[in-house]
Order: sequence, then structure tokens, then C-alpha cells
Amino acid sequence: MDIERLIAEMTVEEKAALVSGTDFMYTNPIPRLGVPSLCMSDGPHGLRKQTEGGDNGVSKSEPATAFPTAACTASGWNPENLRKMGEAIAEECRYYGVHTLLGPGVNIKRNPLCGRNFEYFSEDPYLAGVLGAAMIEGVQSKGVGVSLKHFALNNSENYRFMGNSVASENTMRNLYLKPFEYVVIHAHPATVMCAYNRVNGTFCSENKWLLTDVLRDEWGFDGVVLSDWGAVRDRVQGLSAGMDLEMPGDTAICRRRILDSIADGSLPTEDLDKACRNILRWIDKYYKEADITPVDWEAHHSLASEIASDCAVLMKNDGVLPLNETDKVHIAGELFETMRYQGAGSSMINPTFVTTPKDAFASHGVKDVPLEECDIVLVFAGLTDEYESEGCDRADMKLPEHQLREIEALCDSGKKVVVVLFGGSPVELPFADRVSAILNMYLPGQNGGTAVYDLLYGVKNPSGKLAETWVMKYEDVPSHEHFGKSINEIYSEGIEVGYRYYNKHNIPVRFPFGFGLSYTTFDQSEWERNGNTYTQTITNTGNRYGAEVSQLYVDGELRGFEKVYLMPGESKMVTLTVEDEEKTDYFDEYTVPEELPEFPVTVESRFTDLRQTLMGRILYNAVMSVFRKQLKKAKRMPEGPEKDNAVKGAYFLQRIMASNSLRSLSMSSSGAMPFNVAEGFVELTNRHLFKGIRCFMRRIKVPKLPKEEN
Repeated sequence: MDIERLIAEMTVEEKAALVSGTDFMYTNPIPRLGVPSLCMSDGPHGLRKQTEGGDNGVSKSEPATAFPTAACTASGWNPENLRKMGEAIAEECRYYGVHTLLGPGVNIKRNPLCGRNFEYFSEDPYLAGVLGAAMIEGVQSKGVGVSLKHFALNNSENYRFMGNSVASENTMRNLYLKPFEYVVIHAHPATVMCAYNRVNGTFCSENKWLLTDVLRDEWGFDGVVLSDWGAVRDRVQGLSAGMDLEMPGDTAICRRRILDSIADGSLPTEDLDKACRNILRWIDKYYKEADITPVDWEAHHSLASEIASDCAVLMKNDGVLPLNETDKVHIAGELFETMRYQGAGSSMINPTFVTTPKDAFASHGVKDVPLEECDIVLVFAGLTDEYESEGCDRADMKLPEHQLREIEALCDSGKKVVVVLFGGSPVELPFADRVSAILNMYLPGQNGGTAVYDLLYGVKNPSGKLAETWVMKYEDVPSHEHFGKSINEIYSEGIEVGYRYYNKHNIPVRFPFGFGLSYTTFDQSEWERNGNTYTQTITNTGNRYGAEVSQLYVDGELRGFEKVYLMPGESKMVTLTVEDEEKTDYFDEYTVPEELPEFPVTVESRFTDLRQTLMGRILYNAVMSVFRKQLKKAKRMPEGPEKDNAVKGAYFLQRIMASNSLRSLSMSSSGAMPFNVAEGFVELTNRHLFKGIRCFMRRIKVPKLPKEEN
């Protein structure tokens, strides 16, 4: 592709189209010049190629492998897991004609209540960076691009569409930007996705300091910056700031503003050309016809189980595990049959197969005996989609009350109780001292049931280590008082997040960062240092094959790690070289903005704010009724994975609608809700009837898209 020739021959209308997406997941083709359309698809832990047009929720998607989510894979502390997973997902992408995968996400887990934590790796920037880079290397090695997300300081869900992350430069540079920096420098992602929120008052989609000064000029990123779906506010300002591609596109207002700004000279042509150049390079490198070579779906299903087994964390064990085949077990808990294996939201996958613990136990002939008769009780508990989802933050850190009552009652029976946990984030564990064992599976993917059986019965040896701290109670978290409660999210704790905070202030935790038990034992020698190189010898001193993670901390921060697999009696020397890192004290102050009034509403107001007036309530209820009907329809479907996904999708869309702003609703609607309609909603809610009507009647005129010209 002769990119400079194409740019020279393109009309301004074609350029305005090229920097805007179309049909929800595609770039605009330019048929006259032979420029094809590039296809994108969610998500970070598997492919979600929708079959009925994109809607970020309930539309059906092609069958694909639901691999363990980032919350799970991070606990493996094994980049090779992510590399293999990335390769497998890329094979599925090529089969379905997807050119770029929207993931991975490497945002820091600032607070355990963030509803999207299941999609992120860790509270530690180095661990998140290494694992994110490994996944990207796996995907891109197969000729499929990725989109590193969500850049940046996207650490909560309640106000993510209009929220303002307020942090000092020191906090950003030394914590929240570090995983992105590592990935950009080491793995060279094809694209970076800017987040919805503002950073210190400026939306990420038009934040020149973030997108150009830091990302491009300092880190050397030379790919495409695209918006999260609906994250654009001022399209012209975004182009000037370095945001190349607006997604999902098909927004007449953005193309109109680009054309008008080029015409009046307020947008330099070179800014538009720069974005076109980046997009054309991306298309040239990653556009390929679909690969019709059949995917080995069963092999990917097996890989999902292998990864889940390697990443599960044995958090407590008094010797009851592993189980023997002769042990009589009583099985309790709703997640035995309805295992939660993936999160809810835009990353929701239509799995090729699902193997629950019930399926795995049945295939091995494990019988459920009554409680008056068992040796051991197995309780399958955790967070369901009702409690944890993209689009909203959790209300608290508790398990569902009925699960807590069930576990306490089983402990009262005097039997040994083993708890198997599922979920994307830490929870409070008030029963931890009463149960005999806790096996944390996180969200283990579609073959999690096989992994559960293998781990409980000693076919596999648990070797996961926590990639985040599990606190005693939510009040121990440094940001607990104000997290997710306001549009202005103040990062007042600075870099004292996760283990940095608990270690510095000597705060007891339930299970620390980096913790995980095994069915064997290990001996680790003291670290020996030679310049930037550190060595340590690890020996398996037990009687089972197993794995240990060598963790190197320098000045209280993780700077290196390696997972080693050892036979009984075997030793291995681990050698880690720490990269030079200049310690820079950046500006460590920030300005706390004033809270904006909730009324009158604007296009940046939360959709729920419409309910302040009679007309606003009518509009709000009319829109939300559509999604309530979708939920009712989903609940009437026959039992099975298809119903489960439909219900999850309907819940997700309700949450996402409620937390949206009118501007982001318009920008993410692919033209279904033109910007003048959003403005009309504002005027009607503010009791300006005639202004509202005029907005509805006003048309935003733009030329046909290049694909429509032919």
C-alpha cells in the first residue's frame, strides 16, 4: 500500500470517513482507492465476534473459547500462559476474519470494588505490564493486532463515562501509567484505546499530554490511538491531541465538525493526515482475508483448563486437600452447577463448550452423599453476575448473604468444609478461620470445572499466587471512603495502593499479594546480588511435582519474578536481571475541582440525572423500558448457556445505560441516537419544550460515506 499516494489522492470527505468507524466494529473502507475495511472485536480473554450487528451487549456472537479472565491468569505469574492464550485467540480471530482484538486491559486495580477488575491483571504495575506484554506478543505473532486499554486511570465504573480522575503527576507516572509504558516499549501493540474518563479535567480522548506528549513522544508509540466506544467528546480537539480513530463511528456530528474545521482552518490538514497515515499503516499491516483453516476447538478447550489449573490459588489448607477418591463428599453451593467462569459486559463470550464442576465430577464418578454420612463438605461459592459486572462498581466486598449463611451452617455441622471460590475480585471471608481449605478459582474460563476437579483431587498441584491483596475488611482499603461515589475521583492515596500501602502501614491482611499454597513444599535461598543481577535457588523439598514463584522485591516493589516447575528433590537456580529505572520525583500535587451541580442537566450529565423533572422521568423510563423488556425476554429463554449470556447481556445494558452520559450514549449509538436528539433530551429535561422540539427537528447533514458512493 502506497500510503503517501493514498493520502494525496483522498478527498477531505474520505479522510473524515477514514478517521471514523462504521458498523460498530469496522473501519470505513475507501472503495475508490482500494482501501479495505478492518474488523475489530472484543475481548481480552476470548473472541466476541457478534453476528447480528454490534450493541455491546445482548447480540449473539460466534462460538469462541472463553479463556480464564485476567484476574485469573495474573495469579499464574506465568507469561507463557498469556502467550499461549494470545496465540489461540488469534487463531480464532483469523478464522472469523477479525483483524484486531480489543484487549488486553492493564489498568491498575486501585480498589477491589471496581466492577471491571476481572478484566485487569494486578495492583502491581510490573506484573500487569509483563503479563499484558506476553499476551500481546502471542496475539500479534499470529498476524492479528491488539488494542491496549483503557488509557488511562480508568479504575472505576460508576462514573466512567464522565468521571474525572484527579491525580498528581507523580501518582500517574510511578503507578498508573507504568504498565502501559512497559507494554508499549516491550510489546509494540498495534493500537491503544483511550478511556472514557477525564484525567485532571481533560477527557482522555482529547488529552494531548496523555496521547502525544507521553504515549508517542516519550514512549515512542507509532500505532493507532482509537477511542473506547462512545468516548469522544470534541472530535476536532481529539484529532489535534493525537486520537486517530473514533469508535464506533457513524456519528454525523463528528464528521460534520471535521469538515467544517478543515474548511475554516481551525483544524490543520496535517493533523487529519497524520491520523489517516496511522490508520492506513495499521490496515496495511493487519488486513487479511479470513483464514478458513479449521480451529482445533477441543485443543483450545483443553488449554483453557491447563491455564486455569496453573493459576488457581490455594489460599488455605489444613491438610484436607488433595482429596482421595475414597473420600465421601457432600456438595453444596449454587456455583457447583452454574459455575461462573467469565465476567459480564462487553467481554462476554459465547463459549464453544462449558465444563462445570458438576460435569467434571460426574465424568469421574464422584457421588454427592448426604451431610449425616460425608467426610468432607465442598461448598462452591462466589460472586455472581448480579453482584459484579462491567458498568457499575460493587456496593461492598461481601459474598451474597445466602451463601454466607450456608457456609456458616455447614461449619456448624462439625464437618471439614472446603470452599471453592469463583469471582473476579477479592471478597471478605469472615469464615476463613472456620473452614479447612479455600481454593480460589477466580473466573477460570469455560473449562474451569475440569481444573477444579484436577486441583481438588491432586491430579494437578495448585501453584497460583495472588496478584492482588485480599484484605480483612473493605474499610482497610485506602480509598474506601470515597471510591466510586462522585464524578471527581480523587487519588488522594497517591501510589500507596495495594501491598505498598499495607506493608508501609503494617496493616494486617487476610491474604497478601504474592501468596499461594501448594501440596508440596519449597525451600528458597536468600537472594545474591551482582550489580543488576540477582540469583536464588529454589528446591522442591516435598513429595509432589509442583511449581513455586520466585519473587524479587527491591525497595519494597516487585521488580522481577519467575515461575519454576520442579520434581520432588529437584533444585533450580533463578537468575533475574532488573532493568535500570530512574527514580524521578514528579510534581506531587493536584487541584481538587468543585463538584458540578446536578441541575440543570447537560449532555455530560449521568443518564439517571434525567429523573429530576417530570419530562426527564418520562424520557428515562421510555428508554429503560426497552432494556427491561430485553431482560424479561431473556429470562423466558430455555435453560442453558445461551439464556445465561442473554440474561447477563440484558443486565449489563441496563447498568451501562444508567451510568452513561447523554453525549456518550449518542457517540456510542452508531447513529441510532443522533447528537441533536441527545441535545433535545437535555432541553426537555430542563423544561425547555420548544428548544427541545427544535433540537429534534434539526438535521445534521453530512456527505455520503465512501462505501455508499459505490
